[in-house]
Amino acid sequence: MKRPIILHPDPRLKKTSEPVTDLSDDLRRLADDMLETMYDAPGIGLAAPQVGLLTRLIVLDCVKAEGEKPRPLIMFNPEIVSSSDETNVYEEGCLSIPEQFADVTRPAEVQVRWIDENGKEHSEGMDGLWATCVQHEIDHLDGKLFIDYLKPLKRQMITRKMVKFKREKAREKA
Repeated sequence: MKRPIILHPDPRLKKTSEPVTDLSDDLRRLADDMLETMYDAPGIGLAAPQVGLLTRLIVLDCVKAEGEKPRPLIMFNPEIVSSSDETNVYEEGCLSIPEQFADVTRPAEVQVRWIDENGKEHSEGMDGLWATCVQHEIDHLDGKLFIDYLKPLKRQMITRKMVKFKREKAREKA
């Protein structure tokens, strides 16, 4: 089931998410819903706070090439256990901040540990777009948005645009 995506500015996007202590069927359903929502958006990552739940859960799939097999990942309690000194700059966007993009510098490679939907622990090294995406989504779990990496003026400009965007969307519904 597709879920509505919360748009910035919204106080829920600035809160820290709670760790998952028990993998319930409801949480597995949430993960499936989030994948469906992410693919429909379309996006390459989505965090539970973006659908209004302060749970340490992210989903991602950075396979974008035509004809390449998708690789959806469901990560409960994801954490970066190490990161490279080398950095990459990617133009990032966010499903909670539509139509706004900015260059963000992050570690080029990260080692990530998480629990999958069956309770199995995983650890994987990621680089390139995967590394950027997983860091972006884990930031959401800590109440941090990609615009928080920008200079204050640019961040304020994007926030003002989003306030206007939300106002226009509310008028369309009315």
